[in-house]
Amino acid sequence: MRWSLLILALPLAWGCDATPAGQAQTGQAQTGQPPAGRRDISPTQGLDPATMARTVSAAERLPRIRSLLVLRDGQTLAEHRFNGGPPLDRPVNIKSASKSVISALVGIAIDRGVLKGVDQPIVSVLGPDAPANPDPRLAQVTVGNLLSMQAGLERTSGAFYGRWVSSPNWVRSALSRPFVDDPGGGMQYSTGNTHLLSAMLTRASGKSTLQLTREWLGQPLGITVPTWPADPQGIYFGGNDMLLSPRALARFGELYRSGGILDGKRILTASWIEQSWTPQTISPWSGGQYGYGWFIGQAAGHAVRFAWGYGGQMVYVVPDLSLTVVMTSDPSGARDSGHIDALHRLLADGIVPAAEKGA
Repeated sequence: MRWSLLILALPLAWGCDATPAGQAQTGQAQTGQPPAGRRDISPTQGLDPATMARTVSAAERLPRIRSLLVLRDGQTLAEHRFNGGPPLDRPVNIKSASKSVISALVGIAIDRGVLKGVDQPIVSVLGPDAPANPDPRLAQVTVGNLLSMQAGLERTSGAFYGRWVSSPNWVRSALSRPFVDDPGGGMQYSTGNTHLLSAMLTRASGKSTLQLTREWLGQPLGITVPTWPADPQGIYFGGNDMLLSPRALARFGELYRSGGILDGKRILTASWIEQSWTPQTISPWSGGQYGYGWFIGQAAGHAVRFAWGYGGQMVYVVPDLSLTVVMTSDPSGARDSGHIDALHRLLADGIVPAAEKGA
């Protein structure tokens, strides 16, 4: 297989990651460096029909996949439904791919002055929900730490997930978790981090995260953003269970591929996309890289940035081939890294070669 540096086996639980059986050592990623393995290629257009036909046939053999969309240079070149998947305009549960959407909202909030920047301490907004006698390190946790999963707080995912979402106050519960590392240390993948960001967005703006998503992304992208679950205090779930259609996900991916401008409108700053796609940390399970709500890897020698939701809700962006690829899957199946591996192969061994050859 020609896939390298992708997190092929990141353990995820229902809507978030599971506790690994053995925690591997983690290292600090290099930041601000060109994507490893990126290469210059001769420009091509379209997709090679024979290669794509084989790719679609391979997708048809995957029992969990529900949709596949491929866009190049903003043009939709392939749309397929599988295994009784819903219409491509019908919203589906995108699970933890929601984290990439929350990251976009944070970038817009910073650009509009709603949040002060990635170095803003989270207690500047969430202080009233902090424990009475907090660990001093809580004051050091920043917006950027939450985005990159480097808050240092014990995870709310995996074995801790059920207890967290059963708590009467998700924000207070997340803030009161013990520190297992210093802020800015190793990656602790935790849906609680992005839920804290949702709470910050709501309190700093005076609008719900649902309202902000509709106003800042839904309207300018021309996509429908249905309501999704909220916590007992009404904070919309940050990092899980957001509902978007496959075509809406494609629009979201295109926003990033096009540098933050879509249909002639600046929606997201190019600098935020660059920050989000710059490695900030390293997965303790695979050694793969993670930025601000986006995974970072390679496919067949091409840099890939991707949003990843449990069960196989994927948005891949391959910048140097001008590709945006969306795949959705059954979100209720048991954890199965084999399916995710198969989705990665569809991209690396099928769609990327089809783009390299062109139409």
